[in-house]
Amino acid sequence: MRIVFKTSYMQDIRPWKDGYQLCLYLILLAMVAAAPWWLDDFYLGELTNVLVWAIAGLGLMILTGHTGQASLGHAAFLAVGCYSNVILIEAGVPFLLAFPLAGLLTGIAGVTVAIPALRLHGIYLAIFTLALSVLMDDIIVLAEPITGGVAGKYLGGVEIFGHLVDRWGTPDQFFWLVLGVAVIVTLGYINLLRSPLGRSFIAVRDSEVSAQAMGVDIARTKMISFALSCAVTGLAGALMGLYAGAFNNETFSVIISIQLLMMIVIGGLGSIHGAFLGAIVIGFLPQFLSISKEYVGAIIGSNTVAIPGLEFGIFGVILIAFILFEPMGMYGRWLKIRTWFELFPFYRKDMFKRQKSYLKTERLR
Repeated sequence: MRIVFKTSYMQDIRPWKDGYQLCLYLILLAMVAAAPWWLDDFYLGELTNVLVWAIAGLGLMILTGHTGQASLGHAAFLAVGCYSNVILIEAGVPFLLAFPLAGLLTGIAGVTVAIPALRLHGIYLAIFTLALSVLMDDIIVLAEPITGGVAGKYLGGVEIFGHLVDRWGTPDQFFWLVLGVAVIVTLGYINLLRSPLGRSFIAVRDSEVSAQAMGVDIARTKMISFALSCAVTGLAGALMGLYAGAFNNETFSVIISIQLLMMIVIGGLGSIHGAFLGAIVIGFLPQFLSISKEYVGAIIGSNTVAIPGLEFGIFGVILIAFILFEPMGMYGRWLKIRTWFELFPFYRKDMFKRQKSYLKTERLR
C-alpha cells in the first residue's frame, strides 16, 4: 500500500498525486510519441483517429461530465470547427492561425446556443441540442456557396513551418500534430479543474440549488462551460476534417453526437481518463469487428459475413451493460480494481456503493 502525505495546500491541488504518478504519465506519453517507429501506417492512422476522438470527448466531458449538461448535438460543433478551419485556410489564413480561430469561432457559436438553452435541464436540454444537430445538416446544404453543400469540401494537407502535413502523405507528422493538440488540451483541462471556475462547474453538476447558495452564478457558469466545450470540440472537428480529407453534410451526422455521448459514458463520466478510454473503444471497436468478421468468414468458408447494424448494436449492448453494471465506466472499474489491491485485505464491498447524485428538490428538473 502506497501512502502519500500532503504537507501543503499546493500539494493537494497539483495535477498529479506524486512523482511516481507523474513518471507513469511521462512514460506513457513517450511510448505514444514513439508510435511512428513501432506501428505501421495503418495502425498509426487508427491511433491518430483515437486521439482526435479523445479531444472531442474532452470537449463534451467539460459540458456533460463536469457541468452535468446533457448534449446530443456536439456533432454540429464538430462541423462548425471543421468548416471554419477549411474556409479560413482557403481564404489564405495560415493553418497555425486558422486552427485556433476555428476553435474560437466554435466557442462563440456555443455561447449563442447557450443563451436560449440556459433554462433547460436534463432531457429537455438533450432534445434541444439533438434538434440543433439535425438542423446543422440543413444549414450546411443551404449555405452551399460557403460550405460546398452536398458536394462538400476537400483538404489534402496543411503547411506548418514550410512542411506539408498530410494525413496520407506524412502520417507520422500528422500524428504528432494531433498528439500535440491532445496534450495541450489535456493540460489545459487539468488546470481548469483546479481553478475556481472548474470547481464551479462541478458544483453546478452536483446541485444547482447548493451551488447558487454558495454564490455561484449559474447562468454565467453554464455559458462559459458551453463556450469552452464547443471550442475544444471545434478543434477536434478541424482535426477530424484534416483526417478525413473530404467531408460534406453527412460526415457530421446525429450518429456522431450519440457516439460521443456513448464514448464518455463508457469511458467514465467526470474523468479525463474516461475520455481517452472511451475513445479507444470507439476508435478500435469497428476495426476489431471488421477483423472478426473476416476471421469468422474464413472459418465458415464464406468470403463476407454481413450483419446489418452490427456495429451500432454492439455499441448499444456495451452502453447498456455499463449503465447497469458499471455506471462509473471503464475508469471507475479501474479505480475499484486498483483500490482493491491497495487496501487488500481491508477492502469493503460497499466502498463504491452508488449514491444519489441529485437533491430531492431537483428530481423533476
